[in-house]
Amino acid sequence: MLPQIKAYHEFNYEQATYGLKLMAWGFFKKLVIADNVAVYVDRVFDNVYNFKGFALILATFFFTIQIYCDFSGYSDIARGTAKLFGIDLMENFRSPYFSASIREFWSRWHISLSTWFRDYVYIPLGGNRVSKTRHYINLMITFIVSGLWHGANLTFIIWGGIHGLAQILENIFMKDKNYQLHGFEWCVKVFMTFIFCMFAWVFFRAQSINEALYVFANIFQLI
Repeated sequence: MLPQIKAYHEFNYEQATYGLKLMAWGFFKKLVIADNVAVYVDRVFDNVYNFKGFALILATFFFTIQIYCDFSGYSDIARGTAKLFGIDLMENFRSPYFSASIREFWSRWHISLSTWFRDYVYIPLGGNRVSKTRHYINLMITFIVSGLWHGANLTFIIWGGIHGLAQILENIFMKDKNYQLHGFEWCVKVFMTFIFCMFAWVFFRAQSINEALYVFANIFQLI
């Protein structure tokens, strides 16, 4: 028996209660938030050429919320269920939309998956223990592979490539590696990171590159 699994006679009611709360929160995020905003998101992105301006902005924002509540909701349900049996699963989402950089975002988003790509793609390629140029290539390859993991569609590859490029630019231009910022500067960076992720999700949700480009061409057309 694995060491993190407790015997039945050692059942911990406090832990079980926490597990039930975690499951309830997960179901709330999935069924109440994600599934409801998905109705509007699907309506717009399934007929994207019929919409412009605010409708596209709202659908893009709602999808940003939907995909987080979907993924983190499933994760909370799984973690809560495991808690009932005395099993501790890793936390998979740590408030990713409160990240002050793309690098920090990926340390908080889908941690089990991003850790897998780090351990089995990025590090075997050489990670950052190579020349700067090769390091940037390794980053890009890792993110492109992560895009392909989500589906054999060029939109996913572009989505991954955008995040890879963002991390490369951060490595080049952001000298301060300490992301524990406070006050106004932190708020600005969190806002900018959120906006970047929100617009990057357009490629993830769009059914084709042409649809994604249509969104970007018409999302600020308010008239």
